[in-house]
Amino acid sequence: MAEIKITAEVRTDFGKGAARQTRRANRVPAVIYGHGAETVHISLPGHQLMMALKTNNALLTLDIEGRTELVIPKAIQRDAIRRTLTHVDLLAVKKGEKVTVEVSVIAEGDLAPGANLLEYVLNTLTVEAEATHIPESVTVSIAGLDAGQSILAKDITLPEGTVLAIDEDAVVLQVVSTQEEAAAETTAETTEA
Repeated sequence: MAEIKITAEVRTDFGKGAARQTRRANRVPAVIYGHGAETVHISLPGHQLMMALKTNNALLTLDIEGRTELVIPKAIQRDAIRRTLTHVDLLAVKKGEKVTVEVSVIAEGDLAPGANLLEYVLNTLTVEAEATHIPESVTVSIAGLDAGQSILAKDITLPEGTVLAIDEDAVVLQVVSTQEEAAAETTAETTEA
């Protein structure tokens, strides 16, 4: 994972009015917390931050008044209609430090022949990894899986240095039969009538 460098400005004005003024200047209000340090209020360039956050679990190197701070996004707030960034919470991290994050689950391969559907029980997998080596996603092979089969969290191969942070018996993906679903719906309709 590449580090993304962004120049931040310290904010001294707080409240709704100050936040709106920051957004009008094409900047996004943000806070940095972690390691028992005092919370730092900053603003970041809107477009540059939006592009950086297109990468899952982006590792950001912030230049704040001459000092650098390594952070990862923890909470991202967006405008409900325009989908623009309105606020970001950033967690300060150090190289070598382990962090708990969610990574996307990507299925690859073809299911066994027949009328089967793949159901994502979990779209993301909670893992613990070094802050500078967070995987963007994990890939799972579903080749040949048939109805009734599932993939558990412990069945997923994780990158080196990454460990599960959820129950290893949690179902991540499962294959369901469309014929069984159609039969269940028909049975439900006949009992209602």
